[in-house]
Amino acid sequence: MSSCFFSIMHMMKMQGEETLQCFNRRTDSLKFIVFFLWLITAPEGRTGSVSRRLTVQTGGSLIIPCHYDRKYTDHKKYWCFDAKSAYNYCSILAYANETKGRVSVIDHPDQSFFTVTMRNLQNEDTGAYWCVVEIGGIFERDESEQLYLTVQSAPDVSVVSSSVSGHEGGDISVQCFYSSRYKSKLKQWCRYKDQSCYTVGRTNTSQNSSVQISDDGRRSFTVLMTGLRLTDSGWYYCSAGDLQAPVQLNVSENSQVPFLTVNEQKSESVTTEVSERNGNYLYLELWIPAVVLLMVIVIFVSAVKLRKKHNRNEYITEVNRVRASDTGNGSSSVLAENDVTYTSVIVQTKTKASSPVSVEDEVTYSSVHKWKPLNT
Repeated sequence: MSSCFFSIMHMMKMQGEETLQCFNRRTDSLKFIVFFLWLITAPEGRTGSVSRRLTVQTGGSLIIPCHYDRKYTDHKKYWCFDAKSAYNYCSILAYANETKGRVSVIDHPDQSFFTVTMRNLQNEDTGAYWCVVEIGGIFERDESEQLYLTVQSAPDVSVVSSSVSGHEGGDISVQCFYSSRYKSKLKQWCRYKDQSCYTVGRTNTSQNSSVQISDDGRRSFTVLMTGLRLTDSGWYYCSAGDLQAPVQLNVSENSQVPFLTVNEQKSESVTTEVSERNGNYLYLELWIPAVVLLMVIVIFVSAVKLRKKHNRNEYITEVNRVRASDTGNGSSSVLAENDVTYTSVIVQTKTKASSPVSVEDEVTYSSVHKWKPLNT
């Protein structure tokens, strides 16, 4: 009896599993059909609303910040484009932390945003863009924000620089330009993070930082932020009507106290002056011994020449004296500066006993002496 009962239970279990598998297959088919229908109809319904409109000059560059919820820190992010504003047909230009062509995407997970840099923009780059965070799953929509970028030869809204820097406690100034079409539009200075905005003609104070906006009426307005704090760092934008121009503000710590800075400047000037003096002293230390050595060499050479000349004169005097005494004895002598041949002629009479010639013959004997001056 019991074995029969267990057999029946086993058959029922097998039938149940087969039924469940069949149901799952039908469910999967149903999901596929729903997903297919969603793909067909989505382009019409996913154009979405544009949250930001930007303009940029032809051939220029643009940096765009894309903020996301902190819970998506580890998710993939990418930058997507479609000229006809159809999100499901958009082309992924680049993922986070990579560069493709003229597009670079950098993720800043510690600040919960990523930046998109586009370079050398042309008219064909006009269209819809999306900041996208992948959520995952077939039926889960990704988190996205739609922007519309217009490339113009003369942009309707622009800034002098898309990045400004200041020190804690200091001031910064940003000049924003707008075309004549936006002269009567509302001008604002807003922060992306919390969407707090400041309008022209009002002075607003937030966290001890004062913001003042003044419009000159000649197609530009100026934003002045004073008393900067470190927490003021972040992304802002100038806006005229619905057009925006992003600006990044970097506030750094002011670690130097003013009087210390003055002392440092004085110290630097003193150090420079001392270095210049040391350099001059070094030149003197090098030149003075050289000059002294040269003078010693000149004096030594002159002394040697004078000594030789003196010895030569003494020699000539002595020789002249000797020659003079020889001249008194019948000798003829001449001494000059150059080589001179001196001749002494002595006339003697030959005696009869020692001469083999006749007595009548007279013999003249000549003694020749060659005198040369002392070598110099």
